[in-house]
Amino acid sequence: MLKVGLTGGIGAGKSEVSRMLAGYGAVLIDADRIAREVVEPGTPGLDAVVGEFGTGVLTPEGTLDRPKLGSVVFSDSERLAALNAIVHPLVGARSAELERAAGPDSVVVHDVPLLTENGLAPLYDLVIVVDAAPETQLDRLVRLRGMTEQEARARMAAQATREQRRAVADLVIDNDGPIEALEPQVREVWAELERRAAAG
Repeated sequence: MLKVGLTGGIGAGKSEVSRMLAGYGAVLIDADRIAREVVEPGTPGLDAVVGEFGTGVLTPEGTLDRPKLGSVVFSDSERLAALNAIVHPLVGARSAELERAAGPDSVVVHDVPLLTENGLAPLYDLVIVVDAAPETQLDRLVRLRGMTEQEARARMAAQATREQRRAVADLVIDNDGPIEALEPQVREVWAELERRAAAG
């Protein structure tokens, strides 16, 4: 099994890369998706979040109000650390479970947004960073995700810098250009991952 960590700043296009790699046959373990699962209604995770942040972070239906929670934690590093202390261990346990279920010859790609920030690079056989210039990220967040420039800049500032991410990378995928320029790079990376997996 080849364990790959995939990361990139918000708006860099990491999700697109993970989708392409899954299309080639990678077993994808998406930390963001798991992070949503572990705080669904009725889970110990959601109970712990409400215990820490109060019922104000719930929607009227009793689900987690992500934008409201985001507005609390992304401007306050201590509150963000408190949230991470609840969610990260739950995500880690579920990720390990999914990894164990993958076959021994699998290329397992862990899509981990905060890989750099949380010092997780040593957990993987290699790390792929999807890289884009900050102005590209900002443009995508405002244009495609409907954030205000201020919201987008706050999200970007809460993450590692471009230089910090590149420092932990074994492979870098440049995603400053159009989607057509991304596909050949991902195909090349997949060939490299298959080669390394075969080599053991």
